[in-house]
Amino acid sequence: MKLSLVIPCYNESENIAQLHDQLCSIRPELDQRGPFELIFVDDGSNDETFTHLSSVFSLWNNVKIVQHDRNRGLGQALRTGFTYATGEVIVTTDSDGTYPFTTIPELLDLLQPGVDIVTASPYHPQGGVDGVPACRLLFSKGASALYRVLINPRLHTYTAMYRAYRREVIDTIPTAADGFLMVTELMVGALLADYHATEYPAVLRVRRYGQSKARVWQITRSHLRFQASILKRRLGMSSRTVAHSRGT
Repeated sequence: MKLSLVIPCYNESENIAQLHDQLCSIRPELDQRGPFELIFVDDGSNDETFTHLSSVFSLWNNVKIVQHDRNRGLGQALRTGFTYATGEVIVTTDSDGTYPFTTIPELLDLLQPGVDIVTASPYHPQGGVDGVPACRLLFSKGASALYRVLINPRLHTYTAMYRAYRREVIDTIPTAADGFLMVTELMVGALLADYHATEYPAVLRVRRYGQSKARVWQITRSHLRFQASILKRRLGMSSRTVAHSRGT
């Protein structure tokens, strides 16, 4: 199956060299698996991200570099990448290397028949965290714990962008969030639509270059609002079920 690797970038000029080196190291193995393409979405960077991407990947014939005229947020960057992706399998990953690109083959190995999504999971018992700031970890791990209660207790991580999807999931599940919430929105929507997800126990590492673009409090508020909407939906479904059973 053809693979599309979608990588959003925002002010990541310091990361482009290591990104290129890691992708070069797994290129032979990806080539053996079948056709693949790289899709970079420069989300309105105000540094040299677009220039560096264009230069470093100039000799690759399977690369698309899309540029937003302004910063539109991670969610919109991913949706833009999806519109350019032509693969039957789509992998999304952070550009900063917090999950090594060299683990992409391991992620893909778990996309077996009957599995629609494979998500990186640092909060899995076999996963881990290395050097991530406590405030970010508290938000992310806490949010995933609440989603486990609301959606599916067998999944440990709901906030990781590093995932492999079957194309059908991307084409079927609508998303609206423009920020970091979008990756969780997509996962939750897929699970509620009865798609099957499995976890790839991974180690989440602190970025080596540049600054994180995450705004912890803003992201936390968006998750709380989304979780409230899920709870309201769940309660509404329960009320209708009770009313129906009483009526019969």
